[in-house]
Amino acid sequence: QVQLVESGGGLVQTGESLRLSCAASGRTFNFRTYTMGWFRQVPGKEREFVAAVNWSGYNRYYADSVKGRFTISRDNAKVTVYLQMNSLKPEDTAVYYCAARPGDYSELPLTYNYWGQGTQVTVSS
Repeated sequence: QVQLVESGGGLVQTGESLRLSCAASGRTFNFRTYTMGWFRQVPGKEREFVAAVNWSGYNRYYADSVKGRFTISRDNAKVTVYLQMNSLKPEDTAVYYCAARPGDYSELPLTYNYWGQGTQVTVSS
């Protein structure tokens, strides 16, 4: 029903920036009614919440580890959500996933209905 495709990952050095994009589509997908989230995962670890933006596009939420460095935004006209990542650190290295759920904000991966395939972000020291 909903397709999410991430892009923008890559290899950067500590202190540099990346912007991830997630393009959404679907015949019955009303982008404006979904909370969009970003999660990340490294081998052997649980998938963790990074950021989310609710359906209005104005309420944004962040994990403590990325506050002040990452910014989530959405462009409803382009049906796309972004994650601007500044001041990157090696501990930010992970596969980053875009996710969507109907309705309001949540930090819990299990509450998200749709997921992209992920994009690798690697931050070297």
